[in-house]
Amino acid sequence: MVPKRWAKRAVTRNAIKRQIYNVSAEFSPRQRPAAFVVRLRRDFSRTTFPSATSDHLKLAIRSELLALMREGEQLA
Repeated sequence: MVPKRWAKRAVTRNAIKRQIYNVSAEFSPRQRPAAFVVRLRRDFSRTTFPSATSDHLKLAIRSELLALMREGEQLA
């Protein structure tokens, strides 16, 4: 879930969702079939990430998702 209050622009929300889909696709062969919920819990500020689809934003999102997925693997 990517609520408007954390990512104001639709372009940013869509970029976040695409990163979620890409990272989860990388991890899907290693995980058993299940439903996952990824919830954005803090904002990606416009001052830190002025461009909605910058490489800097994509890398920040991807690194957090990778850490989250790796943590989930260890718990399973």
